[in-house]
Amino acid sequence: MHDDPLEHYHGHDGEATGEETWAPNPDVLSLTSVGIDIGSSTSHVTFSELILHRQGDNAMTSHFEVVERNVLYRSPILLTPYSDADTIDMDSLSTFLDTCYLDAGIDPSQTNTGAVICTGVAVQKNNAEAIVRLLATKGGKFVCATAGPRLEGLLAAHGSGTVAASQQDPGRTFMNVDMGGGTAKVTTVSNGAIIETGAINIGARLVAWNEDGNLVRIEDGARRIAQELGFALELDRQITMDQRRALARKQAAVLIEYITSTALSPLAADLVVTNPLDRAVPVQAILFSGGVSEYIYQRDDKDYGDLGPMLGEEVRALLTEEHGAIEIPAEMIRATVIGASQYTVQLSSSTIYVSDPSVLPALDRQVIEPFIDETTAQDPGAIAGAIDRAVANADLNELDHHRNIALYIRFPLPATYGSLQVLSEGIVKGMQGREDDPWVIVFDTDIGALVGAMIKDEFDVPQAVVATDEIQVKYLDYIDIGEEVKNRKAVPVVVKSLVFG
Repeated sequence: MHDDPLEHYHGHDGEATGEETWAPNPDVLSLTSVGIDIGSSTSHVTFSELILHRQGDNAMTSHFEVVERNVLYRSPILLTPYSDADTIDMDSLSTFLDTCYLDAGIDPSQTNTGAVICTGVAVQKNNAEAIVRLLATKGGKFVCATAGPRLEGLLAAHGSGTVAASQQDPGRTFMNVDMGGGTAKVTTVSNGAIIETGAINIGARLVAWNEDGNLVRIEDGARRIAQELGFALELDRQITMDQRRALARKQAAVLIEYITSTALSPLAADLVVTNPLDRAVPVQAILFSGGVSEYIYQRDDKDYGDLGPMLGEEVRALLTEEHGAIEIPAEMIRATVIGASQYTVQLSSSTIYVSDPSVLPALDRQVIEPFIDETTAQDPGAIAGAIDRAVANADLNELDHHRNIALYIRFPLPATYGSLQVLSEGIVKGMQGREDDPWVIVFDTDIGALVGAMIKDEFDVPQAVVATDEIQVKYLDYIDIGEEVKNRKAVPVVVKSLVFG
């Protein structure tokens, strides 16, 4: 086997022809991925090449894993355009994306996977979801739309290099603080594993002003902090230098409180987006990413009419060794977009079943995981009951009974014909009432092809069936399943969250 994604051979049937021919190596795959980050303060686009290798010796039962990631293109940094205080300028972002594809020399049809991620307070704007879905559609044949602070923190921790640093130094616990325009996402990592994530409304553009010093943007978090400080903020009114400094200093203090304390003050509690951090494990190293990190590490001093320079200065002044050694990440302002382009994709194993390729891509599937133990797995009725309970637990009541789902099955028994037939019958019974929608089923082990074929053929299910396996998902995740990769009998899968305004 060669390291190159293409396997080299000469001639046909052992005959030399005088010219070289290249055939695909079935164990290696190259994908082009795009990451598009629409942030509260700035927006970016990154293209990456992902090299995936089939794991294991048996090609019929092993899956692909990413073994190499290379950045192909980094866009200029765009100040996220707004047509008014609560509306993102869709046309400007669309034009920006078109320009990035042109400058990168990549056609949207050439992108295999990727993500458009809306971050920070940009998620809360009136048209955030519409913009993300539009850019996802324009971005290529399989680019998913996603938002959510925990996912943002996870992607930033990967894109900044914090996860890789923790793998190289497994004796220490690392914290990545990704500070943007509207939120700070905090992710704790040890030995490559995410311990916890959280987010708080601390950021550079909670307020912004024009050249005259008049406020043109005020987020709710800024109003709450100003109230605590004893002054009011009003659009088109001056914000003094003392008020700017006070807002920056208070934000920095609240951030340090959030990353060090489990018992939060009323102000910090009001600004928390997710939950207080458990801080069960002491942190030995802290790394900053996001736009504000450029000021924390003194890599930038440009004034964009917001609190960025002051906030970076105040955070830097409050940091001490007790918070952890301050280390420099591999990526700063572009951490999230690099994470979106490089760490969102998984590839299924080759043991998949797709009865009708035209139903792919299958987008925005909410993951539902029924609890199936060794006893339940031996009774089709018990399996169906477990599926019904999982659907009910996800609040998929009669009003939204037809929300698109992906059924995730952890199968506890050996894969025999009899056990898989029982499982298939239970799935058919449990999925009754969803005949108008393709069935998407994800397995933890390589039984997708067998169970998919049984459901479709032996039980004569009329609708399309997509069964894939060896994908890592969690209950209530959302997934997108892309079109089948040519000559690989595998599909790309993106695991994401969908949390808008």
